[in-house]
Amino acid sequence: MLNAHNVTVSFAGEDLFSGITFKLDAGNRVGLVGKNGAGKSTLLKIIANEQEYDKGTLALEKNIKIGFLKQDIDFIFGRTVLEEAYQAFTEIKKVEQQLEQVNVALVERTDYESESYHQLMVDLSDLTHRFELIGGYNYQGDTEKILQGLGFKREDFNQLTDTFSGGWRMRIELAKLLLQNNDILLLDEPTNHLDIESIIWLEDFLKNYSGAIMLVSHDKMFLDNVTNRTIEISLGKIYDYKYNYSKYLVQRKELKEKQLQSQKNQEKEIKHTEQLIEKFRAKANKASMAQSLIKKLNKVERIEVDADDNAVMKVRFSVSVNPGKVVVETENLAKNYGDKQVLNNVNLLIERNSKIAFVGQNGQGKTTLAKIIVNEIPYYGHLKLGHNVQIGYFAQNQAEYLDGEKTVLQTMEDASTDGNRVKVRDMLGAFLFSGDDVEKKVKVLSGGERNRLALCKMLLSPFNVLVMDEPTNHLDIASKNVLKQALKNFKGTLIVVSHDRDFLQGLTNTVYEFKDGYIKEYLGDIDYYLQEHNIENLREVEKRTKEVKVVAATKSNNKNNREKEKQLRQVQNKLSRIENEIADLEKEIAEIDKKLSDADQYDQLTSQPQFFENYQAKKDKIDRLMLEWENIHEALEN
Repeated sequence: MLNAHNVTVSFAGEDLFSGITFKLDAGNRVGLVGKNGAGKSTLLKIIANEQEYDKGTLALEKNIKIGFLKQDIDFIFGRTVLEEAYQAFTEIKKVEQQLEQVNVALVERTDYESESYHQLMVDLSDLTHRFELIGGYNYQGDTEKILQGLGFKREDFNQLTDTFSGGWRMRIELAKLLLQNNDILLLDEPTNHLDIESIIWLEDFLKNYSGAIMLVSHDKMFLDNVTNRTIEISLGKIYDYKYNYSKYLVQRKELKEKQLQSQKNQEKEIKHTEQLIEKFRAKANKASMAQSLIKKLNKVERIEVDADDNAVMKVRFSVSVNPGKVVVETENLAKNYGDKQVLNNVNLLIERNSKIAFVGQNGQGKTTLAKIIVNEIPYYGHLKLGHNVQIGYFAQNQAEYLDGEKTVLQTMEDASTDGNRVKVRDMLGAFLFSGDDVEKKVKVLSGGERNRLALCKMLLSPFNVLVMDEPTNHLDIASKNVLKQALKNFKGTLIVVSHDRDFLQGLTNTVYEFKDGYIKEYLGDIDYYLQEHNIENLREVEKRTKEVKVVAATKSNNKNNREKEKQLRQVQNKLSRIENEIADLEKEIAEIDKKLSDADQYDQLTSQPQFFENYQAKKDKIDRLMLEWENIHEALEN
């Protein structure tokens, strides 16, 4: 489908990457990874023919259609959801407009016998035929079906896109790509702005996509669930493996170890040969042998070990002053946008040193509550901040507030005070802006670099409560890991809005789910929250079986019925034990899966005797228990 050969791109005389060669075939689901600024988005733009390259060739098969989902979506204000989705049908809309013009002309004209009027009739026939061929009579129905599949309700179709959050706008853009029937999908950080439910939907769609996919993502779990191939751009080169991200890391590490060992062995042989040359060179009868060894040595192709870009930012969040025990308290807090009630009667008490995650679908009020806490938008009800509370706020679109015409250094100096201005260069160095990097204008930075700068700028102000809205958007995996560790070490209070499961794991101790204007508390991290949702159906079953028991008890009017009631209790108890056993096994498997996704624990775990047999046995036992549960439940209903 696509063949790239020796592609090179340069900026300001320096190669961003050089000599990149790869093929893309149907069924390839490629994860394009690398540090911020390595050139991932640039490569996608080149493939999409939105940016030129300096050297090499890029060949596509004939009539290949490419769909490109960019990091930042530019919506034209004033369009409805349907109108925006219809932008997918460029040719259909063009022919539709031409048909309208011809029909208007036919109504207005009266020179029925003229040649120009006859030509209009011919044009009408040709355009109508073309309109039918390209699906003009079906596109509206197809659009509505896809939008509904992506979670939109029919009453949303005529709402302006301006009123929807970034995640819902991303779904409209995805709908446009699906409606175009593209052969190659290029997705630049598609999970930015998407909630967890949307990400899971996107994973399922991409796993069943028949064309080729190349996607940039810093969501490790998303990469592992979707991709079957990984291409890393590092220090201007690419490394291409037919594995998902976690397996790729293992293979990359093994390759590095083999290269190091081979290099060590080669250096040992070279040293030995050089010693022989010195020994034979001094003897006249051995001079020819020395020359032969020199020629042999010159022909040796030296083994090089792939260089790694191990530079990571250094982040430390310090507590300014110690606040009171209660840092945030709300009572009957509410917020609406026009007729849409986003938050309703929210009663919340956040204590000092809490680590809290806000999760839920897009548009359910997570960002709204974060903005209310930092006093950015008006609301109804009561909100009180505790004694000595100082809030540091990282907005979802924090990087957009940076002035593109300023340099990195100017951005920091303008935000600094007399007390911390002397530390600005050291702070920038900790966030990987060193040397000439500080003189770059903000507008030339990648999305991840802008986010790093925004984080660095935030540290110029004192705080003891951190409110962070999607802080990992655009950050590479190494930077995300550093940020996560810094937040875990933070001694203050943390409120984080995020859709990134991997980032949230082990970071917070409380999860608040936002749904239908209300919030629900889960005392645990994101794994506990997801586990609770996975077994929600079993709880519904338990509720139904209790109702069966009540109905049966009301009919126990004689000895025979009492005996049946006793049997019913026994079966009910057995059903309850099975449900508990299933829940325990699912929890064990979830913990094992979590360890398997960690490259450091994978080898240690799988080296245990009969690990895979025991792991499969747990899954088989769940299947047997579920079958037994179904049989018992059917008997109960009868």
